[in-house]
Amino acid sequence: MSETIRAFIAFEIPDDVLSSLSRVQEGLKSYKFQAKWVRPQSIHLTLKFLGTIQSTHIRQIARVMHDAAEGYAPITLSVRGIGVFPNIRRPRVIWVGLAGQVNLLGELQQKLDVGLSEIGFQKEERSFKGHLTLGRFKTRINSADIIRALEEFAEFETQPFAGDQLILFKSELRPTGAVYSKLEHVSL
Repeated sequence: MSETIRAFIAFEIPDDVLSSLSRVQEGLKSYKFQAKWVRPQSIHLTLKFLGTIQSTHIRQIARVMHDAAEGYAPITLSVRGIGVFPNIRRPRVIWVGLAGQVNLLGELQQKLDVGLSEIGFQKEERSFKGHLTLGRFKTRINSADIIRALEEFAEFETQPFAGDQLILFKSELRPTGAVYSKLEHVSL
C-alpha cells in the first residue's frame, strides 16, 4: 500500500522578496489583527494545490509538470499591491498580488491544470488569481481597519524576480506550522 501525502505545485520566492514581504507583515501586525501570519520562509506562489495524493502518483505529476513547462522561459514577476479574499466585508485571507508576466503565469497554470485533470485531478472551478498569502484572519475584522491597512500598503511593490522552476512540494502539517519538502522540480 502506498503512502499518502499532501502536495502542491508552486514557484519558490527569492529571499530578497521574502524579506520585503516580512516587512509588510510587520506593518500589518501593528493593526493588531487577530491573524495567523504565514512564516516568510513558507510563502510561495501556488499554481496547483493537489491535496492528499498517493506517493505512487509523483512520477505522473512530474511528467505533467515537465510537459506544461515545455517551451516556457523563466517568467518575470514582481509582487505588487495587496488585497483580501473573499471580500472586504468578510476578509478571511490577506494577500499580495503579482505584476509582470502574469498572463504567461496564467497560461502555465492552465496547462498544468489541464494536464493534471487528464491524470485524475479535479480542474479548478475558480479562475486562477496569482497571489502570495500573508496571513489568515482568525476572527471577524473591522472593515474600516482593513481598509486603512490596505490603503497603507496599496503601493507596495518588489523588484522583479524570475519564476524559473516548477516545484512539487510535500506539505506536512505540524502544530508549529506546515513544513514543506521538495519532491520534484522542473526548470523553465
